Amino acid sequence: MKVLVIGSGAREHALVRCLLRDPEVSEVHAAPGNAGIAADIAVHSVVADQPEAVADLAARLDADLVVVGPEVPLVAGVADAVKARGIACFGPSGRAARLEGSKAFAKDVMAAAEVPTAMAVVCETRAEAEAALDRFGAPYVVKDDGLAAGKGVVVTDDRAAALAHAEACGRVVIEEYLDGPEVSLFCVTDGRVAVPLTPAQDFKRAYDGDEGPNTGGMGAYTPLPWAPEGLVDDVMERVVRPTIEEMQRRGIPFAGLLYVGLALTSRGVRVVEFNARFGDPETQAVLARLRSGLGGLLRAAATGTLAQHPEPVWRDGAAVTVVVAAHGYPASPRTGDPIGGLDDAAAVKGVEVLHAGTRLDAGGAVVSSGGRVLSVTAVGDDIDEARARAYEAVGHIRLDGSHHRTDIALRR
Repeated sequence: MKVLVIGSGAREHALVRCLLRDPEVSEVHAAPGNAGIAADIAVHSVVADQPEAVADLAARLDADLVVVGPEVPLVAGVADAVKARGIACFGPSGRAARLEGSKAFAKDVMAAAEVPTAMAVVCETRAEAEAALDRFGAPYVVKDDGLAAGKGVVVTDDRAAALAHAEACGRVVIEEYLDGPEVSLFCVTDGRVAVPLTPAQDFKRAYDGDEGPNTGGMGAYTPLPWAPEGLVDDVMERVVRPTIEEMQRRGIPFAGLLYVGLALTSRGVRVVEFNARFGDPETQAVLARLRSGLGGLLRAAATGTLAQHPEPVWRDGAAVTVVVAAHGYPASPRTGDPIGGLDDAAAVKGVEVLHAGTRLDAGGAVVSSGGRVLSVTAVGDDIDEARARAYEAVGHIRLDGSHHRTDIALRR
């Protein structure tokens, strides 16, 4: 099949690389892509959140399958426009993507489906926010109701900072703090059947020791040897299937990738959030261990035939992803800096250097173009080996002022 991947980040680079390894996939295109993706396949210019423009490109390429990476195009209805042309598209409809596009909508769905999650209040005024903060107490958890590129959540003991974030966002969800480690579980679904991928853990804070502001994610690893036995089965039974059934009941079937962010609390599993697409950077680590073909799996989900498709097969060992971020990320990332050492980093055994915020300058050199610049992903026989390889490769990267966490997958 011929596949078109929509997006320009390391998640999309990981999807492209994984699709290229699939013998069922004959051709892969991307739009708009980045410098790293362009080195692997043909890329095309498109505004990713303009549904008709994406649909036009898919039709022009005669694509058999479109895979939408980022959340903004999904919420904008790109999948609807592509499907209207008779082209299979992996990604939920614009209405179904509200599971990520609105935290309040997601909470309403969870309540109706009796999914375990944090107690929460939707607030639109300062008085409502103040009352909610006082109700739940510190640590305060304030979430922008809309899309915020993974950076719309504030978790703080500082009530004034929490209130300021609520006022800046306008409409927020304020909820109780959930203790315990977090787990990301991706589930491929055709709206009726759901298939889990391997769980992963990501690291949201900018600096070592979970210090600093929230980011889009600074690293990830999989598998999780410390996760409770039966965790995936429990989440599928108590969270994923009830949610999919509730969306069906509402006449808004969810077909695509349901990302379940979980907290393993002292009171049991609780849902932190839903996303409507592959997470970044967890995807980079998860797909590095996928041994079976990705294209057929995503096409089965897009065409309602997931029940007939074989289960995913995973490689033994582990994968670790370390994000190299630009100077000033996440507050004010600097762009346009040259990037060196890419070939040396990619030459490390078991390593893929996946591009996120990169482009080619006028002279053809790779330069930074975003906050998260690279996702250095390594596989190994175990987490320690994968981690060592990832950091060896990161050591070869030269990007002025860049920073990365040094403790990804260290504590487990």
